[in-house]
Amino acid sequence: MGKNRNAIFYLATIGIFSALMYFISIKGKLLEEGRAIQISQSEASQWTEFLNSISSNLTHPLAILLAQIVTIILVARIFGWLSKKIGQPTVIGEIIAGIVLGPSLLGWIFPEFSLALFPLESLGNLQFLSQIGLILFMFVIGMELDLKVLRNKANDAVVISHASIVIPFALGIGLAYFIYTSFAPVGVEFLSFGLFLGIAMSITAFPVLARIVQERGLQKTRLGTVVITCAAADDITAWCLLAAVIAIVKAGSFVSSLYVIALAVAYVLVMIKLVRPFLKRIGDLHTSRENLSKPIVAIFFLTLIISAYATEVIGIHALFGAFMAGAIMPENTKFRNIFIEKVEDVSLVLLLPLFFVYTGLRTEIGLLNDPYLWKVTGMIILVAVVGKFIGSAIAARFVGQNWKDSLTIGALMNTRGLMELVVLNIGYDLGVLTPEIFAMMVIMALVTTFMTGPALDLINWSFRKKPSLIPEEIIQQSNYRILVSFGHPERGRSLVRLAHSMTRKLKGNASITAMHLSPVDELNYFNQATYERESFAPLIQESQQLHQKVTTLFKASSNIEEDIVEVANKGNYDLLLIGVGQSIFEGSLLGKVLGFTTRIISPDRILNQVTGKENLFENLPFDERTRSIIRASQVPVGVLIDKGFKQADRIFIPIFSSKDDFLVKYAQKWISNSGAQITLIDTGDQVKNRPEIKEAIRAIEHVAPHHIQLSPETYLNTDFLKTQDLMVVSFKSWKKLVESKKEWLSEIPTVLILADKTTEKAKSENLSN
Repeated sequence: MGKNRNAIFYLATIGIFSALMYFISIKGKLLEEGRAIQISQSEASQWTEFLNSISSNLTHPLAILLAQIVTIILVARIFGWLSKKIGQPTVIGEIIAGIVLGPSLLGWIFPEFSLALFPLESLGNLQFLSQIGLILFMFVIGMELDLKVLRNKANDAVVISHASIVIPFALGIGLAYFIYTSFAPVGVEFLSFGLFLGIAMSITAFPVLARIVQERGLQKTRLGTVVITCAAADDITAWCLLAAVIAIVKAGSFVSSLYVIALAVAYVLVMIKLVRPFLKRIGDLHTSRENLSKPIVAIFFLTLIISAYATEVIGIHALFGAFMAGAIMPENTKFRNIFIEKVEDVSLVLLLPLFFVYTGLRTEIGLLNDPYLWKVTGMIILVAVVGKFIGSAIAARFVGQNWKDSLTIGALMNTRGLMELVVLNIGYDLGVLTPEIFAMMVIMALVTTFMTGPALDLINWSFRKKPSLIPEEIIQQSNYRILVSFGHPERGRSLVRLAHSMTRKLKGNASITAMHLSPVDELNYFNQATYERESFAPLIQESQQLHQKVTTLFKASSNIEEDIVEVANKGNYDLLLIGVGQSIFEGSLLGKVLGFTTRIISPDRILNQVTGKENLFENLPFDERTRSIIRASQVPVGVLIDKGFKQADRIFIPIFSSKDDFLVKYAQKWISNSGAQITLIDTGDQVKNRPEIKEAIRAIEHVAPHHIQLSPETYLNTDFLKTQDLMVVSFKSWKKLVESKKEWLSEIPTVLILADKTTEKAKSENLSN
C-alpha cells in the first residue's frame, strides 16, 4: 500500500509541475515581442556551432588540467607497475613516465599531440598542483622520521651520515669548478652554482631507501637500523643545508643570507618550543579515529600550511616548512599513523605523479646532442657515486662495520630518487641550473636509484651469503614443519588451530611458523612495527590458549606470491597452509589474502555461489595466482576455506579418484594428534579399486580402532554434514566437485583443499629417470 501511495504522489508531482513549466514557457514566449531575438540557424550551422563548442570545452583550462591528470596517473601507474616487475622501486617507473610524457619522447615523436595535451600556458596550473603534492609528501616524510631512533642510536649513524654528505658535497663543488664556465647560467655566481651542485650530489632519498630496506627484510636487523638512522640523519641535515643554500642564493651574498638564516633559526625555535608542545597536548587528547574530529584535523592541516607559508616567505622554500611540520607532530604512533593514512594516498597516488611529469616536461634529453655532453653526464654520475657510495662505505668501515655491511650502507645511501628531483627543480626555478645541467642531473638521479638493487645483489653475491627471508630460529630440525601464511589477522587463528590439530602430540618434533606478508606500498617505515604487532596479536593469543609455540615471520613484500614460495621452499617445510575463509577475496581464490585483506563476501552469498546460484568457485582453483604458487612450491599446499573452523574432531574426506590416496596420510595425522573421527567417503567405488587404500585404513584401525570408517556417498546428507568440523579434499578433485554442483555443497563445513606436491615431484622424477 505504501509503495502505491509513493508512486501516485511521484507521478502527480512530476505531471503537475511539468504542465506548469510548459504553461509558463508558452506565456513567456509572448514577452519576446519587440526584442531582437536571434533566429534559429540551419541544421548545418547548428552542427558547426556544436563542434566549435566541444572544441572550446576541450581547450578550457580545467578540461586540459583534468585530461593531464588522467593521462599522468595512468602512465605513472603503468610504468610504476613495470618497474616493480623488474625489481626496481616504483619511483623509478614514475620518473621515467614523466620523461616519456615530456619533450624527450612524446614531444619528439608526437609534437602536436604533446603541445595539445601540455600547452605552455597550462604548465603553471600543473606546477602549483605538483607543489601541493610535494608539500603533503614532505609532511608525511617528516612524520615518518622516528626522532627517538636518532636520539638512541645517533653516534655511528651521524658519523656515517655526515660523511656521506660532506664528501659528495665537496666533490660536487669541485665538479662545479670545472664545468662552471661552460654550463652555469649567465649572471649566476660560482658560489650559488657550486652549492647547488654540492647539495644535489649529497642528497639521499629516505622514502625510497626505507622501502628497499623493507622489501629486503632488513628492517629488524642491526644493519637495517643503522641504515634507516643514517638516512633519517641525512634527511634532516640535507634539508637544513638546502635551506641555507636557498637563503644564500636568494639573498645574493653570504652576508645578506645571514638575515634569512637568522629568521629560519627563529622559525625552527618557535616550531620546537611553542608549536610542538601545543600540538602534543592536542594529540594526547585525540589519539583515535573516533575522537579525531574535523576541527582537530583542521588545526593540524593549518599548522602544515602556515609552516609552509612561513618558510616560503622567509626564503627557504615551502617544502622545508612542510617537512618541519611533519617532524614536530605528536610522537604518538597511532596519531601519526592516522594522519599518514589520510595524507599519503592523495599525495602519492594523485598529486605526486604530477610532479614527476612536470619534471619530465622540463627534462629535454635531446639537448644532450653531443658526445662531450654525454661525457660530462658520465662524469656527474661518477662523482655522485664515488662521493655518496664510496664516502658512506668508508665512513661505515671506519666506525666498525664489516666490509659487506659498509658496502651495503654505501649502496643504500647512494639512492636519490624523488628527493633529488625536488632539489633539482628548486635549483631550476631559482635559475641556478641550465636546461642542459638539469637534464644531466635527472639522468644521474635515475641511474643512482636504479643501480641500488643490482648493487645490493652484487654485494650479496660477492660475499656469498645471500640474506634469507627465513630467520635462523626457524631453520631447525623437526619431524614435521608447517608454514602458515595468512592475510586477515583473525584468519590466522583458524590456520593455527588447523596446524595445531595436525601436530598437537608431536611437541618438540614439530614446528609451526606463522607468516604475514604485506605489500610494501601499503606500509611506511613509521607504522610497520605497529602494523606487525596488530597483525599477529589474535594469532599469538590463540597460540597461547592452545599452548602451542608459534614462530612469527613478517615482511614487506613487492611480490607476495614469490616470497611465499621462497620461504616455503628454502625453509624445507612439510606443508604450506593458506587461508581464505568465509571472506572469499576479490579476483582469485588466494588473491590478495596472501598479503592483505580486501572486500568480504557474506556467508549467505557463499552458499549461493557454491550451490550454483552464483558461480564463485568455477575457475578459482585454477586462477593464475593459485597456479603460480602450486606450480612453484616444492612442498604440499593447503588452502583453507574457513567457515568458522574451531576444532578438528570430526573430519570427512571424499575420495573422488585414485590420485586422492595421499589424503589418507593426513587422516592418520589427525587421528594420531587430535583423536579425530575420520570418515572416508568412497565416491564411485574408488577405494574398492585401490587395495592399498584399504590396507592403509586397516593399518590405522589396528593402532586407533573406531577412529576411521569407510562410507558410501549416500552418507553425504544434511544430517551428516551438520555434525562435521572439516572437509578435506584434493586440489584436483575440488574443481570436479564444484562443477558437479552437488546439493549437499550448501551444507559443507570448513574446507581444506590439499595439493600434494611430494607425489607430483616423485612422479616427475620417475618420468625424468
